[in-house]
Amino acid sequence: MRIVNQSPIADPAPPPAPGEERYRSLALANSVIALPGGQFIDLLGSPAAANEWLVDRGLAPADAGMREMCAAQLRSLREQVRTLLASRVAAVPALPAAVAAVNDAMNRVPTAPLLQWDERRGPYRVTPHPTTQIVDHALATLAADAADLLTGADAERLTACGSAPCNRYLLRHGRRHWCSTRCGDRARAARAYARRTRSAGD
Repeated sequence: MRIVNQSPIADPAPPPAPGEERYRSLALANSVIALPGGQFIDLLGSPAAANEWLVDRGLAPADAGMREMCAAQLRSLREQVRTLLASRVAAVPALPAAVAAVNDAMNRVPTAPLLQWDERRGPYRVTPHPTTQIVDHALATLAADAADLLTGADAERLTACGSAPCNRYLLRHGRRHWCSTRCGDRARAARAYARRTRSAGD
């Protein structure tokens, strides 16, 4: 797999796929993007890129100081979530290791807001988010989001983009099976080319 960095001359990353605005785990799964020619854009390919991705989704402060080990944990969870989405789309049993990885991530930190009490404010609830657990908190949040996606009503709309070589997932609307206009155009062009080739062979 050849990874390319985004630059003005590189093939830019497509816009978010349908459903990413609701499910951050879907955005995580789609954070490695297949391009024509066997290249990929990895939005988590470096600690700085992973930090930016988390910041953009409200999962880490800008000064989190992401290290490679943390970025690698995020990429590892991404692969497990992708495995689960692929199993759901194909209607086949999921690999136990992928299920265990998501459950392990959810169990790392408390996700329910805990009760706090002080003299001025009285009782209130807050989700703990200590600096030392920024990545664990992000992983737990993303894992819980993936579990919600896979077990909720939207799971019936989950599909893989139907335009090769795209590897992204989306929540389909109607008959649309493409994650972006670009992929839809590419799929239509491929079908038109196949029709012309068949006609020329007759």
